[in-house]
Amino acid sequence: MIKAIATDMDGTFLNSNNTYDKARFEAIYKQLVDQNIKFIVASGNQYAQLKSFFPEKDGTITYISENGAIIGQSGQLQSIASFPHEFIQEVLDDLIYRTNNNEFILCGAKSAYLLKAASSHFKNFAKKYYYKLAEVDTLNPLPDDTLVKIALDVGIEKAELIVDQLNKKYAHQLLAVSSGHGSIDITIPEINKGSTLAKLLNKWSIQPNELLAFGDANNDLEMIALTKHSYAMQNSTSNKVRQTAQHQAPSNDESGVLSVIESYLFE
Repeated sequence: MIKAIATDMDGTFLNSNNTYDKARFEAIYKQLVDQNIKFIVASGNQYAQLKSFFPEKDGTITYISENGAIIGQSGQLQSIASFPHEFIQEVLDDLIYRTNNNEFILCGAKSAYLLKAASSHFKNFAKKYYYKLAEVDTLNPLPDDTLVKIALDVGIEKAELIVDQLNKKYAHQLLAVSSGHGSIDITIPEINKGSTLAKLLNKWSIQPNELLAFGDANNDLEMIALTKHSYAMQNSTSNKVRQTAQHQAPSNDESGVLSVIESYLFE
């Protein structure tokens, strides 16, 4: 019996227009509430942005944001895992300023930050995913915030190479993962969607195989590895995701997540 559902957002729950079938979801969500099934949004994106997709449901949806670093519910941040400021400064100075790459976002619990020197294209990209976003002249010194992630946009052709370089140079200090479409998340080692979700399931006394999970990118791997009820989206371009998931869902543009949930609810 399914007691919890966890889904990624971009490329998974959301379609290519960055939305979803709201009327269909409302009918499904009513069934989830009636059957006491937990609904968890698990994303690399910002907590404030994730909440905006589900107005008036903040009390009953659990949000795992920033790839597991932040848990939010009922309008409150429940827990935060963070990097030491000194290490973040080292990474920014060494990897970003040294290469003159301004296309990155520093993610904090209060806000996300990007340089005013970033391109207008990247700024428009950032505004799509970060509702609390500040433009700053410099990130040395760092903002007064709890820092949880660095997000890079490097292009699809460079993403895997840069992920490997980061993980080799900063082994055990950070974990770089591809989040799809040429984006990279620099995250806290041992903190990911799967590890945070596992803690929540344990807290709720829910077994991993009572979880239904959906994903499309490599930052979903640990989450979909938790359960036999795991689905890779048909539109996923990650071989690792396809190999890890036990099943395949229709594409995000076919409301694949909703279709599979309906098959479990109404079987």
